[in-house]
Amino acid sequence: MKNFTATKIYTLAFGLFLGLTIWKFGNPVILDHVISTPATAADFFNDAWPIHWATLIFLPFVVVGAFLIFSKKLLWPASPWLWRLPLAWFGWQFFSATETVDAHLTTATLWQFFGGVAGYFLGAFLFARENLMRWLLIGLLAAFTFCLVRAVDQKLFEYPLNHRLLVEGERDGWTNFPPGVIVDMKNEHVIITTNGTDVANPAILAKMAKGRVSGTLVYPNALAGLILLLLPVSFTLAAGTKNILKPAIRFAVIALTLFLGGVAFFWTGSKLGWLIALALAGLFLLRLDWPKKLKLATMAFVLIAGLGGFTVRFHNYFAAGATSVGARFDYWRAAVKTTVAQPLTGTGPGTFQRPYERLKSPASEMARLTHNDYLEQFSDSGMVGGLAYIAWIFLALTSAGKKIWRSRDEIPLAIFAGLLGWFAQGFGEFGLYVPALAWTAFTLLGWLTGQKINEFDNNSGNN
Repeated sequence: MKNFTATKIYTLAFGLFLGLTIWKFGNPVILDHVISTPATAADFFNDAWPIHWATLIFLPFVVVGAFLIFSKKLLWPASPWLWRLPLAWFGWQFFSATETVDAHLTTATLWQFFGGVAGYFLGAFLFARENLMRWLLIGLLAAFTFCLVRAVDQKLFEYPLNHRLLVEGERDGWTNFPPGVIVDMKNEHVIITTNGTDVANPAILAKMAKGRVSGTLVYPNALAGLILLLLPVSFTLAAGTKNILKPAIRFAVIALTLFLGGVAFFWTGSKLGWLIALALAGLFLLRLDWPKKLKLATMAFVLIAGLGGFTVRFHNYFAAGATSVGARFDYWRAAVKTTVAQPLTGTGPGTFQRPYERLKSPASEMARLTHNDYLEQFSDSGMVGGLAYIAWIFLALTSAGKKIWRSRDEIPLAIFAGLLGWFAQGFGEFGLYVPALAWTAFTLLGWLTGQKINEFDNNSGNN
């Protein structure tokens, strides 16, 4: 009983740590060198933290987690391939690192991958034990809620106010800002000098005018990924309070969950996220025990309404030429060329930007990541690294899906839906390189991997 209590405390603490990553470590690891160390208490609270701090905080969790696993003599709860493949993939990253074109980027990326793999194994060995997921979700969903509130605040208050202040500042010769603030804004390129005149950065003004929100994460599509990952389980928990909360309070909790998640998702302006959410809705309608005609009619309605809303929401984007889609094709083309040129080791984990500097189209903007987690594995670590990663994710998701698709337990199903959405977004984004996203997703994937092949819980006598 004492050990089980210790495991609960550890699970709660780990969930709080994952919540901290959402709050403070929402940038890609390859940007660690450009994140300033907080200088004041206000900076410490409001700004992102250097990403290597996440690793320093995480390492004690790994040590304690390993101690709990070995002290309980826990066995691997799933197919042996579901531990062989992640270890093979992670091991290959070190082999690829021997031929890296940028040791600094590769070192940061290896620590990022370590966090994902460690979270996966902790999830499968420890957190998959009965009733522990709710302990993990306390800190995780608290931070998720804070992130959503932050996103809503950005849209309704922060961006309009800052846009107005910058426009007024430029018009009035920046007399509405203290000199120290002006220096900081110049250092952060909020103010730039054009023809000898200090002006507001047009790119930042345009960003604020668009109003796409990112919450506590690096940019809007990253927030869309977090919502895809965590909103299903958030809604499931809110809806499951029937026997806990009074009807009016329960309704308010459900409504608030859907409102925060829905409007934040809408305001991210994520095109891929919209399509993934639509596909997931159609997929999970198949589970309903409705008459076939009613189910097909509902699916058709959802598809037509979803695509119609997509067309209305993004018609200006496509009318302007869908520039980000074209840019992604250029990234992917460069990734394929890099893989063909260096099929064994790639250019080293996290180094896509180095070959892309040479291979990019002159009309394309510079990119640091491939915006496709799967292609980047091939480009950065060669054929073996890419195939091992795809095989691991595919096997983990299909194995989990077979176990819980018809399950009556809604929490594993909700987590599976979130993971399916997040890994699908990986075909167009770089969530694998963001601690807040990847460490959370792989911990949940590990937990799902250990579900209901938990005979060791009953046989070990360690509960």
